[in-house]
Amino acid sequence: MSSLFSQKLNEKYTTLALSEADEVLTVSLNRPDKKNAMSLRMMRELIDVAERLKKDRSIRSVIINGAGDSFCAGIDLSDLNNPKNAMMGLYELLKPTQSIFQRVCLIWREVPVPVIVVTQGYCIGAGMQLALACDFRISTPDCQFAIMEAKWGLVPDMGLTQSALHVLPVDVLKELTMTARLIDANQAEQLHLVTHIDDTPYERAHALATEIATRSPDAVLASKRVINQMTKQSFCALYQEKMWQLKLMGGGKNRKLAIKKAKDNSVQFLKRQFS
Repeated sequence: MSSLFSQKLNEKYTTLALSEADEVLTVSLNRPDKKNAMSLRMMRELIDVAERLKKDRSIRSVIINGAGDSFCAGIDLSDLNNPKNAMMGLYELLKPTQSIFQRVCLIWREVPVPVIVVTQGYCIGAGMQLALACDFRISTPDCQFAIMEAKWGLVPDMGLTQSALHVLPVDVLKELTMTARLIDANQAEQLHLVTHIDDTPYERAHALATEIATRSPDAVLASKRVINQMTKQSFCALYQEKMWQLKLMGGGKNRKLAIKKAKDNSVQFLKRQFS
């Protein structure tokens, strides 16, 4: 992928900024005024970049970071709740293949080069699920992390069943998912959510990319493929993500109460609806 190609894509994309140096492509989430909240357009653009990278043999590593003071503050709910997007979101949950929400994360496992995520500020919800689907995560010391969906009465449905299994023990994953707890970078490193903490995480990411580039690109690809295969789940797990999200969103009375409880902690939940 030449710098000229990156320039052409920069003219095409509105939510991403691309730059290339020393065979490393940097993909920047570029909605700093929204703390890089992930809109549907951003999802489509991220998938488009990854699809192009799957066919490209000139790039040796990818770094994903976020413009401004945060990596990604989750899904852009104002975009997702827009009536014109409601039917599309429903279709994505109903269709038999990966939803766009799962694809935007899991496609980075298919990219044939190392993918390094650099985080700062907030890395929560969709941002956390995107980061988990990548190969390495390098964070500033002040970054905060959360698998946030339970706060809104929802379940993680962006491929977490595939991406988190090789990172977290199941009991830890359950605790973080059920509590929606916000944790700091030191806790995240202890739990292996973060690979490295560094005051200059982008430089650390570039140094790692440079070190990996001293090895055969085929050996690097093979390493990624065989290690990812260790934690590959059946499609049933991804189907469960979508099925439960549909239940919670469609008929979940407690989901509506969760939204209210986020602003008023005195709100009480009803008895469990589902079994």
